[in-house]
Amino acid sequence: MKVLISGGGPAGATAAYWLASQGIPVTVLEKSGYPREKVCGDGLTPRAVRQLRLMGLPHAEVDGYARNRGLRLVAAGRTVEFPWPELSDFPSYGLVRTRAGFDEDLVRHARRAGARVIEHRSVRDVLRDGTGRVVGVRATVMDPATGRRTAETEEYRADLVLAADGNSTRTAVAAGLHRRTDRPMGVAVRTYYLSPRSELEWMEGWLELADGSSPQRSLLPGYGWVFGVGDGTANVGLGILDTSPAFGTLDYRSVLRDWAASMPAEWHFDPEHQVGRPGSAALPMAGNRTPHYAPGLMLLGDAAGLVSPFNGEGISNAMESALFAASCIVDAAGANGAQQRENALARYPQLVRAEWGAHFTQGRALAELIGHPAVLSAAVRAGMHVPALMRFAVHVMTELSDRPARTAADRAVAVLDALTPAS
Repeated sequence: MKVLISGGGPAGATAAYWLASQGIPVTVLEKSGYPREKVCGDGLTPRAVRQLRLMGLPHAEVDGYARNRGLRLVAAGRTVEFPWPELSDFPSYGLVRTRAGFDEDLVRHARRAGARVIEHRSVRDVLRDGTGRVVGVRATVMDPATGRRTAETEEYRADLVLAADGNSTRTAVAAGLHRRTDRPMGVAVRTYYLSPRSELEWMEGWLELADGSSPQRSLLPGYGWVFGVGDGTANVGLGILDTSPAFGTLDYRSVLRDWAASMPAEWHFDPEHQVGRPGSAALPMAGNRTPHYAPGLMLLGDAAGLVSPFNGEGISNAMESALFAASCIVDAAGANGAQQRENALARYPQLVRAEWGAHFTQGRALAELIGHPAVLSAAVRAGMHVPALMRFAVHVMTELSDRPARTAADRAVAVLDALTPAS
């Protein structure tokens, strides 16, 4: 059973590793060449770290990874720290690694497992057989020197195509799978500064972002972050949900610039210490592109809209979706007959829904609520003044619970999930 993957980011490279390690012939088409920059907070929560451990990917300091202890939240004149919990299912530490380095680490790991990776190939269309099943893709050859499209195209055929090409996912769009407008979207903007905060031991979130264009300076539904990269720089950015009335009219780079300028001068969040220009990216949330499986085509990671509406976390979900997809494909490869094979592949969206359906429903509800500045302000004040309440909120948002539940918080999350209809 041959598999073709469009996109070599965390979802695509992780899927390629698992498939190749199980002897499944797999080819990855990547639009850019490695290393390449991606707009991201660069933070890896314990859920993502667990995936690295399962894959056996080295992630020590010597490998370029900065370890952190947990979350530090700042708002309402208070600072509250939440160490990563001690769990049996997940490690008790997080990491920060630039996407340029992280994505290259993943794709090298996949190559070592036997995956074929072809760089500078941009998928432009899908190929179908007489029944309408996706059986491959047509890709444009990119010029490695300029990054621009050439006139040359190539066709690649496979038994299954995985769309792992991010939010814009030309692969899924070409197959007729378009974004759902009833799901939230977000925007992330980030830059780097040479800063002593490079050695920060916490993934720091600032919960009060103000709309500077509003006379009332209303709070925006989102947060700013400071993540220490450990190489002399800090990743400084913000994420904003589209449930804000100001969404679409804001100058997000200006919001980031003003917010960074409000920080202590000794942190060096200023133009003199800025490294490169700010970048921005869309955050597709709560399963905003479906179905996640159509005959011959699976959607993974951002292409499936698997970013959490709670916190904008997408890397761990991308990697977990890749593992789900790989398990279904391995089962399909060993199936007897076409129908059993199809049944195995069709199990993938069921796994996705079981894992994130309730979480996404809860996140959608929260996104709508905090789109109202008064509600957001009240929630921030209440949470920061009642640490136990905020701790439980963090527990829900980060999806860090043991299964089966061991603690009271685990059990509370399990009950909440059981009572929430899956989206």
